[in-house]
Amino acid sequence: MTEKLRKKLITALKLVVSAALIYFIFTKIDLKDVLETLKKSNPLFLFLALVFFVLSKAIAAFRLNEYFHQIGAKVSHRSNLKLYLLGMFYNLFLPGGIGGDAYKGYVVQKAFQPGTKKVVSSLLLDRLSGMLLLFIYACFLGTLSKNPFFNGFDWLLILLIPLSLVVFWFMNKLFFTTTLPVFWKSFGYSALVQLAQLVCVIFILKALSISTESIEYLFVFLVSSIVSVIPLTIGGIGSREVTFLYGAEWLGLDASTSIGISFTFFLITALTSLVGIVYHFKKPELESAA
Repeated sequence: MTEKLRKKLITALKLVVSAALIYFIFTKIDLKDVLETLKKSNPLFLFLALVFFVLSKAIAAFRLNEYFHQIGAKVSHRSNLKLYLLGMFYNLFLPGGIGGDAYKGYVVQKAFQPGTKKVVSSLLLDRLSGMLLLFIYACFLGTLSKNPFFNGFDWLLILLIPLSLVVFWFMNKLFFTTTLPVFWKSFGYSALVQLAQLVCVIFILKALSISTESIEYLFVFLVSSIVSVIPLTIGGIGSREVTFLYGAEWLGLDASTSIGISFTFFLITALTSLVGIVYHFKKPELESAA
């Protein structure tokens, strides 16, 4: 099997999985209820949600560039932002082509020659650092929730926060020594990235006039963000919604509202990612930082 055929088959499989999950979701809930929820949304709060989502992605681009600089690829922040947007566009809208992360890695390696292994490590750490903060925030929100689902788990959730951080630090020390000096700086960037996305979802909740059980909805969002990173679907489509569906069931939340939140977040993601099409037709040239 050729590499090109293998990629096409993987993409086709992801499309099938995404479609199957979306179909499954709408066998469990009424699409009309979801649309009714979305129709009542407040445009001002949706705009603020978009602003904070864009902010989260800008900070994420700075985080990735910290890793690039540490391995000797001194990419300017301006050209890195363009490359990051293009990567978002490729990940969501061109799943059959080269992936966004793969393209970023290829361009950075070609321009600065830091070494393929170092570039791949930087891209992997960028993802893992984001997932760490998703996990930490989820544990923290779990301790704040009064939902019976979390009864008796407070001590475990509190323990998991420092434990996960220590494990991640030792993993960096053992396997990613080149980027270890920027560990805490990247951790700070990740904290801001996920905080900005939480604020984005808070505004989505406000846009949909959801004033109760906000902590639980935010918790489900964080878990869904972790699940959506698993490369089983196209851009996390389907996997995030299924997580919201079952999260709503386990926490006693409204299923249609949960799916409405998930769809709204996806639309904001898609709108932001679509901006990257500009750099698909006019590829950004990587400039060196001053």
